[in-house]
Amino acid sequence: MSTRTILITGATQGLGRGIARDLAAKGHTLLLHGRDRARLEAVTAELAEVAPEASVRTYLADLSDLDQVRAMAARIREAEPRLDGLVNNAVAGGGAEPLRREFSRQGHELRFAVNHLAPYVLVRDLLPLLTASAPARVVNVASIGQEAIDFDDVMLERGYEGLRAYCRSKLAMIMATFELAAELDGTGVTVNTLHPAHLMDTEGVRAYGLTPVVGVEEGVRPTVRLLLDPELASTTGRYFDRFTDARAHDQAYDVEARKRLMELTLRLLGPA
Repeated sequence: MSTRTILITGATQGLGRGIARDLAAKGHTLLLHGRDRARLEAVTAELAEVAPEASVRTYLADLSDLDQVRAMAARIREAEPRLDGLVNNAVAGGGAEPLRREFSRQGHELRFAVNHLAPYVLVRDLLPLLTASAPARVVNVASIGQEAIDFDDVMLERGYEGLRAYCRSKLAMIMATFELAAELDGTGVTVNTLHPAHLMDTEGVRAYGLTPVVGVEEGVRPTVRLLLDPELASTTGRYFDRFTDARAHDQAYDVEARKRLMELTLRLLGPA
């Protein structure tokens, strides 16, 4: 398999870190995103030990600030000659204080911003590099936890709860995946999404007070498969439950709901 250049968001811990270790061992060039410089340096040092030959570059940004997302994308476009894969893995989970409503830098509900708006902006801003590098793959790490979006209260101003916000934001990510896949059909850039594993041993799962069921390696394998498996080279616009091509929440297949979501998304993003 030829060496690929792959960007992983949220690469300093949990699933992202596990994916980085797996891909580094396979010899791929890694672009690692994180919001904490010390953690980025730590994971880079770790990869140097387990895969000394791996090429690793880091990009710092807080995905709760769309200005930082756009600035990171610009730095990547300027510095990187190609981009063969993008794993949108960074996540805002249910939170340690799930009844406390949090906000992004632009004033949007935090989970909707980090889990949907930020990865959507990142894909859009990196499309010139992805298409120039085609065939290229985008993998959006979603969740089996999905809840219908209430378009009268997208930001959950009523009845807020962190896990509910998380589940709605992950469905938004899935719906955007389907829209992007249709738009990019024929460009050589595929866009798929998956639930990687159930209750992995991650900081987010523990912070919410849940008990992990499996290690992160269980989520690494299906995610890396979507990135690298030759048999999935032309697969796009699909939702996977781990290794199985599955059906997401019914709202994800509602064309009118997807249209409303994308119109809202573009309004919230404002001028690029």
